[in-house]
Amino acid sequence: MITVRLSFIRQCVALLLLLLICSWVSLFSWSVIPITPTDAIQALYNMNEESIAQHIVHDLRLPRVLIGLMVGANLAAAGVIMQGLTQNPLASPSVLGINAGAALGMATVSSLAPWFGLLGTSVAAMIGGGIAWALVMLLGNAWRGGNEHGRLVLAGVAISALCAALTKAVIIIAEDQAAGVLTWLAGSLTDARWQTFDAFWPVCILGLVGAMLIAPTLNLLQLGDDNARNLGVSLIWVKLGGSFLVLLLVGSAISSVGAIGFVGLLVPHMARMLVGQDHRQFLPIAMMLGAGLVVLSDTVSRAIIYPAETPAGAILALIGAPFFIYLVRKRTL
Repeated sequence: MITVRLSFIRQCVALLLLLLICSWVSLFSWSVIPITPTDAIQALYNMNEESIAQHIVHDLRLPRVLIGLMVGANLAAAGVIMQGLTQNPLASPSVLGINAGAALGMATVSSLAPWFGLLGTSVAAMIGGGIAWALVMLLGNAWRGGNEHGRLVLAGVAISALCAALTKAVIIIAEDQAAGVLTWLAGSLTDARWQTFDAFWPVCILGLVGAMLIAPTLNLLQLGDDNARNLGVSLIWVKLGGSFLVLLLVGSAISSVGAIGFVGLLVPHMARMLVGQDHRQFLPIAMMLGAGLVVLSDTVSRAIIYPAETPAGAILALIGAPFFIYLVRKRTL
């Protein structure tokens, strides 16, 4: 047991160091105005007010990195909870319709009622994602338990397709808002600012703490619904509480940076490969892996067609698709 804990602690420390390095590199790399690695450090604790480079780091790059870290942790934690609740290795916000539902809610408010602002779009994203998730759970019979994995995924694909079609219709109706909404749908941290960070971090902390609290119960769900019920787990309340956490995590992330996929699907499998099936261990590992993956993707997105930027969501798809194929070939799903 002591050996396992030491191994877990070493993995956590190693991932934290990698996160720090990725975040630091992201602060100064690929900028139109040259930024040195020293500027990136000085801007954090002793900023020179006359240095444009350090102002860029403090005002633009730092909130972008922090939001990227939180978005990655949120989406990874949501994926772990969804796979635990449904006992389905394919469950994730993108596969089971939450991303598409949240995108529909956000696109509707942004296009037809833009005066609601950031708070309005966040609430719309959560409501849209919640309706889509509830429909998928009902159509897939997930509330009743069992192992109908294929039915749940088919329901997710159908609801995602419906929401995507409705989103396109909304964009066509509100043509003047189409460019902004399309950029948002691609998933990008380009417009991440301190205002977004201030609105995002309390919800993020609340969601991540809730995810850690539900981790022991997710371990019991792995024993099967009947065994978990015999051990005192109230399945309906666990699924309702877990679903609320998923909406909190995904809705806040998507309303901040747009529809970023693959993190919630792939990162839980990466974490399991590192530390096994205990949610108390692989959930924090998944959060760190998700955070690092989003920051890394955002950094790469600035490099590909520099000085223009590619949406981070597109980079994540390029990284995620080959890894998903690898998992399928290794039959680890």
